[in-house]
Amino acid sequence: MATVGQKVVLITGCSSGIGLKIAVLLAKDENQRYHVIATMRDLKRKDKLLEAAGDTYGKTLSLLTLDVCSEESVKQCINNVKDRHIDVLINNAGIGLVGPLESIGIDEMKKVFETNFFGVIRMIKEVMPDMKKRRSGHIIVMSSAMGLQGVVFNDVYAASKFAMEGFCESLAVQFSVESPGPVHTEFEMKMLEDVSQKEYPGADPDTVHYFKKVYLPSSVDIFQTLGQTPDDIAKCTKKVIEASSPRFRNLTNPLYTPIVALKMADETGGLSVNAFYHLLFNLGGLMHISMTVLRWMTCGCLRSRTISPN
Repeated sequence: MATVGQKVVLITGCSSGIGLKIAVLLAKDENQRYHVIATMRDLKRKDKLLEAAGDTYGKTLSLLTLDVCSEESVKQCINNVKDRHIDVLINNAGIGLVGPLESIGIDEMKKVFETNFFGVIRMIKEVMPDMKKRRSGHIIVMSSAMGLQGVVFNDVYAASKFAMEGFCESLAVQFSVESPGPVHTEFEMKMLEDVSQKEYPGADPDTVHYFKKVYLPSSVDIFQTLGQTPDDIAKCTKKVIEASSPRFRNLTNPLYTPIVALKMADETGGLSVNAFYHLLFNLGGLMHISMTVLRWMTCGCLRSRTISPN
């Protein structure tokens, strides 16, 4: 239970990765400014979180079951919070989907939207009315750089994040959106390994070749060169929470700023699309060198400006 003066922070998707790191970072705040309610679909998966949280569990950290794909689960979770009082809602739960579009079933696509889009909306609909009554509260949505720039073979995932970006822009007064690029998590690396071994019925041989032999190796290179850690994202999230006037959009990775800037500067959309696809498909063995140059070109001052929420 939160003490007087503590902000109540509810976070979705805390069994691993970014959600786990945000929960632990806030729960271990040296000034104990936060009471963190970490949620996950299955509390049997709580061990990693509790190990990382240490003695904060039962003090500044508590756990609740939550499935963002179930309206009943969402309502029950919020009703289990004292007075339904949540100062900060962090929508982190999400799933990925990558592969040739022709081989992805409609049910798989719906599952992505149920979690990444409708799951967030369920949480906001349940929490926002109470925030309005109190005239206080902050909602943070974990989006993606793919919500700003679509990427081949990530069509459905990017679409779910584009939908989220549009939804949040429409309610931007009370919202902050974080847009990470690639993040090193066990989930991401396992997903890339799994999809490299799958068969893709319905996709033509050329498409499968480009996916497995060009896109996947380039993706691994991008993750290794540009990738952040969940700790990096957690620190950015904490800065957003602590900001006196939080920005609406927060790019956590300044190395993606040039790509986003290209898109914003060209109303036709061709500049950013052509630059990205040329980088991905035409440079071949020069991909790693290109990524290294991009890292070198992004100076420290840009990094500081990009992740600062003020």
